[in-house]
Amino acid sequence: MRLQHGSFLRSLRRPVLLWLLAAPLAGVLAGCAGIGGSGLFSAPAPRLAVFLVVDGLPQRQVLAYRDQLAPDGFARFLDRGTWFSEAHYRHAFTVTAAGHAAMLTGAYPHRTGIIGNDWRAIATGAQVYNTGDTNYTYIGAATKPLDGTSPNHLKVETVGDVLRRTVPGSKVIGISGKDRGAILPAGHAGTAYMYMGESGTFATSTYYMKQHPAWVDAFNAARPADRFFKAEWKPLLPEAAYARSLPDSQPWFGPAGGKLPMMMGTPADDTPGPRFYGALLASPFADALSLQFARAAIAGERLGLDADTPDILIVSLSGHDYVNHRWSAESRLSHDHFLQLDRMLQALFKDLDETIGADNYVVALTADHGFMQAPEVSQAQGLGGGRVAGNALLVAVNAELEKRFGAPKLAAFLSAQAVVLDRKLLAERKLDFDTVADAARAALLAQPAIGAAYTRKELRNGGSTSQAGAPFFDAMRKAWHPDVSGDVQYVLKPYWMMGASVTTHGSPHPYDTQVPLLLWGPRWVGRGRVDTPVEPIDLAPTLAALLKVETPSGSEGKPLPLPLSFGVGR
Repeated sequence: MRLQHGSFLRSLRRPVLLWLLAAPLAGVLAGCAGIGGSGLFSAPAPRLAVFLVVDGLPQRQVLAYRDQLAPDGFARFLDRGTWFSEAHYRHAFTVTAAGHAAMLTGAYPHRTGIIGNDWRAIATGAQVYNTGDTNYTYIGAATKPLDGTSPNHLKVETVGDVLRRTVPGSKVIGISGKDRGAILPAGHAGTAYMYMGESGTFATSTYYMKQHPAWVDAFNAARPADRFFKAEWKPLLPEAAYARSLPDSQPWFGPAGGKLPMMMGTPADDTPGPRFYGALLASPFADALSLQFARAAIAGERLGLDADTPDILIVSLSGHDYVNHRWSAESRLSHDHFLQLDRMLQALFKDLDETIGADNYVVALTADHGFMQAPEVSQAQGLGGGRVAGNALLVAVNAELEKRFGAPKLAAFLSAQAVVLDRKLLAERKLDFDTVADAARAALLAQPAIGAAYTRKELRNGGSTSQAGAPFFDAMRKAWHPDVSGDVQYVLKPYWMMGASVTTHGSPHPYDTQVPLLLWGPRWVGRGRVDTPVEPIDLAPTLAALLKVETPSGSEGKPLPLPLSFGVGR
């Protein structure tokens, strides 16, 4: 048995974790008698649960290129594991932080409190970052005020938190190109390591420890990112193999363009620097570094080597999201990036088979959200859509409110796809909050890009006669948290987007909600395609059962209908 992890002991003094550990005894016993202790999995817990996230991977890409997969990357799941053809998120604002918070808590933003990548404080308008916490800094790297350093804003526990509480010797390690991709799935009691875009290294923060372990220092000292300086991202396959995706250099890529092969670093750069290290994120190379760091973590932390203390390794691969934002999921660059990831996974699985043993670990893979097509593509297909600027939307709403109430700028700002009203100004003008909110909703719905909008009163109370049961209302409620969300939450119509990138995500439409949900582990998850509708939050109770611990206390997911352990029912 291992000694208890020092960061876990320190975390016991943190108020949020004290609250999590204070779950009623009856609830703990119920969890053990229900999911975790019911014997649904006859095999012992795996020594290592590997949880993989491909940031921004829509399910449609996995199936569109299935015939081009390597024998043992994604094909391991599709041919020899269990995969779910209808896995959808059910919250409205499908962005990276909300998805990463949901997966291993089993809860949507209305419980996790992670309503977006960032939001603005209702009282002050100050920007809040989902994992920002100025009480902590990166170890050995510069830290900006809004950098992600802790899970302070995450209001619920993860599977890893439950595992560390139940089996304190277990280790939970989260790794990602993005701080939120590592911190949120790792939870309150795990340890998160993030790629530093200014130095090409990986670091954790002082929330977790005072200094890095020796294996982290050794990894960074070798400067593995530098080997990609002036390297070329070349397509894996002959040009004809990419006929089903859009050619490079589309006019809507913008001035920066985009085509393969693509050199990392500019001809003017003599040595690697921040511009080069940051550019690696929109390529296969930062993901290769994340997986190399994961291998170092397995060796350095001796993950998966003790049968009595199961461990969790979380790796969120960020590159696909950057690629899709810049060039779209329909581009050849995204097509090739997916194939590059496939070969990386094959190499990872080979190493895991050799170091951990194929019968000793289980793998789950999903994504935090999907992706919409670029509006230019949708328009060319006759689907309509377009782009709307947030500032223009706010101006339009305020213009309508001023016409009705005679006061300018009653809507103070936008926050996490919601309008926030100026409470001080409403009080000064003696205006009724709900009346102004209703008017703001009407003003939103008059805009060509807006498909639905709901007020704080409706979301808090469960709807009104006109709105209850309306499209996206349930998804909106799952995305809305009363403590941090805005006053009039809105949904864009299909194929409309907000933001400066080539394309994006963040809607309750199927192209954003449908993601891969894949599992492999012959002793635990069986084999086959499952068409029963499921949700990524169902991973939390499933992995908890597999690890023989209770389900996280905030979870609203259901055990996945795995062919081996759960039969075909749901």
